[in-house]
Amino acid sequence: MQTSRRTFLKQIAASTTVMPFILPSHIWAAETKPSSKLTMGFIGMGKQSRSLLGGFLGQDTQVLAVCDVDTTRRENAKKRVDDYYAQRPELKGGAGGCAAYSDFREIIGRKDIDAVCIATPDHWHTIITLAALRAGKDVYCEKPLTHNIHEAVAVMRAVTATKRVLQTGSMQRSSKEFRIACELVRNGAIGKITHVECQFGDPAIPCDLPEEAMEPGLDWNFWLGPAEVRPYNSVLSPRGMHDHFPAWRKYREFGGGMVTDWGAHHLDIAQWGLGMDNSGPVEVLPPATPDAKRGAKLVYANGITVEHKDGFGVHFFGTGGEVQVNRGKFTMKRGNEMIASYTGNKNSEADKKTSCMAQVQIAERQFLQKAKIKLYESKSHLGDFLDCVKSRKKPITSEIVGAHSAICCHLMNLSYYYGQKLKWDPKKFVFVKGTGNPKWLTRDYRGPWKV
Repeated sequence: MQTSRRTFLKQIAASTTVMPFILPSHIWAAETKPSSKLTMGFIGMGKQSRSLLGGFLGQDTQVLAVCDVDTTRRENAKKRVDDYYAQRPELKGGAGGCAAYSDFREIIGRKDIDAVCIATPDHWHTIITLAALRAGKDVYCEKPLTHNIHEAVAVMRAVTATKRVLQTGSMQRSSKEFRIACELVRNGAIGKITHVECQFGDPAIPCDLPEEAMEPGLDWNFWLGPAEVRPYNSVLSPRGMHDHFPAWRKYREFGGGMVTDWGAHHLDIAQWGLGMDNSGPVEVLPPATPDAKRGAKLVYANGITVEHKDGFGVHFFGTGGEVQVNRGKFTMKRGNEMIASYTGNKNSEADKKTSCMAQVQIAERQFLQKAKIKLYESKSHLGDFLDCVKSRKKPITSEIVGAHSAICCHLMNLSYYYGQKLKWDPKKFVFVKGTGNPKWLTRDYRGPWKV
C-alpha cells in the first residue's frame, strides 16, 4: 500500500537519529596496510559502478566488499565478484567471498580495505569521500567530485590533511585526443586563445516528481542521505538491474543537471587547455535571456571566456586557428587550412578514409615534436590511479583537478539558477565585490550528514 505523505515523512524524520555519522577514533587514524594487491571496496553499485568494477577487477586488485542501498544491485554486485574469483582460483578472492553492505560505513570501518571506489549519486560523493580519507583510505570518486563548492574545498583540504591519493573519474584526460588537443593549445599552435565553447545539456531544476508506492528492498532514507526528505519516485532510484543512467542528475537536490554531468568532462578539458587546474574564473556571466539553458560564461583573469553552447564538444578558438575535440573526434585548423579532421560522421567520405587517432597523430607530428609543454600522459584512468596509489604521487585528475573543475560547473549552474553576474575569487573560493550569496556555496544538510 502507498504510505501517506505525512506518515512517510514522520517515519523518515524519526529514522535519521538512529545511526549518527560517527566512526571510532581508531578507524579515523587507520593507515593503509602494505600488500601485494590493493584491496578495494565499492560504494554505489549502479550502471557506472558496474563498468568501474569490471575495470578494477581486471587489474592488480582484490575486491573485498560492495555496498548499495538497493538489495538487488548489492546482491548482483556481490555475485559478480564471487563468480569472477570462482572462475579464477589463482587470484584468491577474499576469504568467505565478497561482503555486501547497505551502509557505506561498514566498508569504511574495515582495516583490511585499502581503497574505495565511489559511484553513488552526486549528493553522497563528498560525505563518503571525507569518511574514507579520514579512515586512511585512498579514493577513486566519480565526477563531479562534489555536489557544491563548499564540498570541493573540504575535499581538497582533507586530501592534504590525510595525505591520501584521490582520483576523480574525469576520464577524458586519459584519452589521447584530449591530451593532444590541450598540448596544441598550451603550446600556441593556434595562437593566443581568445575563447572556448563547451557543449553539454541543461542546468538542473528543483525536484518536482510525484510520489510513487515504495517497493521492498530499498533503503530510501539512506538513499536520500543529506538531501531533504521527499517521497520515493522510481525516476530517482529505479528498482532492479536497470541499464540506463537514472535521472536524479536532473534535479538540484541530488545533482547539477548536464552542467555537472557532461560539463564536468568538457569544462575539465577547458581548464586543462587553459592551464587553470589550480585556479578558475574570476567572473561568471548569466545568459542574456532569463531562463535560457545555454549562454552562461566563465570569464578568466586574462579575458578568455568559456561559454556553454551547443557544438562539437570542446572548441578552442585562437588568433591563429581552432582546435575541436570530443570523444573519438578531433579537428585542427590553422588560418583557413584544415590540418586534421575526423568528426565521426558515418556519412562523411573523408571520415571513412581515416580515423580519429590518425588525424591526432598528424597534428602531433607537425606541431608538437619540439613542444615545450608536455602534459601528464595517462593511458588508463584506472591504471593511473593504481600506479599513484603505489607511488603516492598525484594522479592525472587529483583532488585539485577534480575540485576546481567541479567548482566551474557549480559556478555556471549558479548563474543559471539566480540569473546574476558573479564576481569570484578562485584562490579564496568566495564571492567578491558584493555579488553572490555565501549560502549558494553549500546546502542544508539533513540529519547526521554534515560537511
